[in-house]
Amino acid sequence: MKRTSIPERLAGNRYVTDEDESHIHVDQDLARSTGTGKRIVAVCPAHVYTEEPDGTISVEYAACFECGACLAVAAPGALTWHYPRGGTGVQFREG
Repeated sequence: MKRTSIPERLAGNRYVTDEDESHIHVDQDLARSTGTGKRIVAVCPAHVYTEEPDGTISVEYAACFECGACLAVAAPGALTWHYPRGGTGVQFREG
């Protein structure tokens, strides 16, 4: 049996983007002052977050695995995260 790599498994996932509403919001001032920005960039396995040269955090929410790792390291109030609306988000095809 051939072993598949993580990128090969993730390529099989289906993402349905909610074009009207992001399920992730970053309080830029709080993220900057608490160090949350650097932590969520480092911990996100999907590379959803990017720290811009000016220190703001960009969010590419369409690629989110919905694992909650960012919530585990974010300072209270610096990150607002909820599951995407029904029918949108990631749909895993591999276990």
